[in-house]
Amino acid sequence: MTTQTYAVTGLTCGHCAAAITDEVSEITGVSNVNVDLNVGGESTLTFDAAEPVSADALREAIGEAGDAYTLIAD
Repeated sequence: MTTQTYAVTGLTCGHCAAAITDEVSEITGVSNVNVDLNVGGESTLTFDAAEPVSADALREAIGEAGDAYTLIAD
């Protein structure tokens, strides 16, 4: 099990955080998804995964939640 943490921008409310939580939770092997909402800044996405999840897979999931959200990953 690995814990991964990323910054996400574009979140404006609890609904945004819930949408991202729902979509990231659907990735195989992902559990314990948490979004620490920071309206107007970088929110923090943290989750556990059985195997490391690629930034591309996260971007796809976050894109399903909404076009306004951007994953900040190296």
